[in-house]
Amino acid sequence: MEPVLKFVNVNKYYNNNVHALHNINLEIAAGEFISVIGPSGSGKSTLLRTVNRLIDVSDGEICLDGENITSIGGKKLRAVRRKVGMIFQNYNLVYRLSVLQNVLHGYLGYLDGIKGILGIYPEEEKLRAISLLEEMGLGAFCYNRAADLSGGQKQRVAMARMIASEPDILRLDEPFSALDSYLKWELEQEMRDMLAEVQKPVLFVSHNRDEVYRLCSVVSCIDHGKMEVIEKTKEFFHNPKTKTAAVLSGCKNISAAEIVDNNHIKALGWGITLCVSEIPEETKAVGIRAHSFYPVNAEQIPGKESAANESRVSVIQEGTGLKKYRNPVQEENIFKIEESRIIEDPFEWNISFRPSKESGWLQWKIAKTEQEDSPGPIPPALAVHAKDILLLKDNAYE
Repeated sequence: MEPVLKFVNVNKYYNNNVHALHNINLEIAAGEFISVIGPSGSGKSTLLRTVNRLIDVSDGEICLDGENITSIGGKKLRAVRRKVGMIFQNYNLVYRLSVLQNVLHGYLGYLDGIKGILGIYPEEEKLRAISLLEEMGLGAFCYNRAADLSGGQKQRVAMARMIASEPDILRLDEPFSALDSYLKWELEQEMRDMLAEVQKPVLFVSHNRDEVYRLCSVVSCIDHGKMEVIEKTKEFFHNPKTKTAAVLSGCKNISAAEIVDNNHIKALGWGITLCVSEIPEETKAVGIRAHSFYPVNAEQIPGKESAANESRVSVIQEGTGLKKYRNPVQEENIFKIEESRIIEDPFEWNISFRPSKESGWLQWKIAKTEQEDSPGPIPPALAVHAKDILLLKDNAYE
């Protein structure tokens, strides 16, 4: 099946010699929800704006419904733009107009001649726009000025306007970033319902990894204008392949690394050699998620006589003084805690620590229990299982 939207070797150069997009290849099928995630200035919004030619590419092809749109103009371009719906982070409403008029603007591309200039809409479209606003809970605000609405209401109007245009593909550019956390969650649920109803492919730009994880089926990671990876969402978050992907997936601990042998790799920033099952040749860094550490007893620290002979590792149960036993831990994967700091968040403890005075800081996260005033005594060492160590390639731009 031909994808609805396809980028083929797309490049964008600006006059100041900035190479904003590097040889981008990406496909979006009918009903697919793809996120474009990346650091600020990575090229996410530039890519999004090429879809309806708000930004023209320098070379390559962008195919919409099988047609290369990179060189069309006039009526053909207007027809293409009607097919592409968009929600902006700043709503992009005409604030002096009524809520209803803003939604009807989604139909503007279908009007010809004087009707388009004067904004004279068919009665059936007015009724449809009112129905969309009622579905968004804004039926009572149809004739209010858009300027008088709250942030959440403005974004609902933008959603209704997008659906009114009957697009073939939807582009969402940080649609929740201007809203507070409660409104974000509320609007996300409404958008989820809306998208399930219209069943259109979606290209979604966001900095918020939680939104991406909940909403998207595929993640494309871009950095310095280069596409790092394109993967199923769970694979991207649970097994990132590059340093940028690891950071964007929420990994707090990343170090440059050198391969020692097939099963050992040295984390240069931490001064520790780690034992893992198998190391790809292109591995240049390692990552450990903050919740992957667990505390161990003093006798398990490398250099203790008992460490080499223990068949089980005695693990401290936080806050209880009790012990339980885990599988054996390779001593290379034990991090002594030379220095530590405790930072309290509402629902977890963040413990920054260093294995030595010369090493970089690492982060360990512990979920809080009820009425807990402290995380308890800091253990002398932490350990991590080999399966929880991320083996990372260099970023595409390096």
